[in-house]
Amino acid sequence: MCTYTFSQLSEETLKSLVTLEGKYVAAAEWDKMRIALTDNELKRLETLTSTLRGRHLFVMNESTLWARAIYPMLVLAEQGYVQAWSGVPLKAAYAAFGLEGEADGALAPSLGGRIQPPYLIVHEAKRGLNAPDPLYQLTGEMLAAAWLNWKQDSNPEQEIFGCYTVTDTWAFVRGIISDIDTEKPTFTLEFSPDYNGISDAEHIVQLLKFIVAKQIAV
Repeated sequence: MCTYTFSQLSEETLKSLVTLEGKYVAAAEWDKMRIALTDNELKRLETLTSTLRGRHLFVMNESTLWARAIYPMLVLAEQGYVQAWSGVPLKAAYAAFGLEGEADGALAPSLGGRIQPPYLIVHEAKRGLNAPDPLYQLTGEMLAAAWLNWKQDSNPEQEIFGCYTVTDTWAFVRGIISDIDTEKPTFTLEFSPDYNGISDAEHIVQLLKFIVAKQIAV
């Protein structure tokens, strides 16, 4: 069985491992995926975005951008035992292939201070003309996270969310993995519109809170 790191994945490789299916979802459907922010969360978000408006985000290095613009918004979506994480190791052993590597971030439960299988995976895209398409690495990370959740609950159909960020732009993906224990699982992907990390900040955090609340309720 061949094991792939997330950075090795391309569209061609993914299609050889799983049956990839894309599904159109109207922007209005994503607009329904919201949970209102509390007054305290709104104040914290306004403090964050007002600071970011005065920064040159496009020229920031990736680690600084993550610390200033991305991770703080993940923290705002924390609920109960679910918290934001950075540098999340992921490893999966499907029937015909393996996946391993590290995701930039996640929203996932904590048990005794240790991360549990995640609900949402975050990938910070590399920048530059020769940078790889972030979708393929994110897809691999979502597949690995779904496998970890499957090992925990044995549900034959796994729902997993992911998002990738390009500077301060966020794009969300909802994935459904079926036939997860077969030689070639099916992975159906639904894509959100792009959201600006400053002008759409409230919407982004509302969506993050919705994803966490949905999984907690399962």
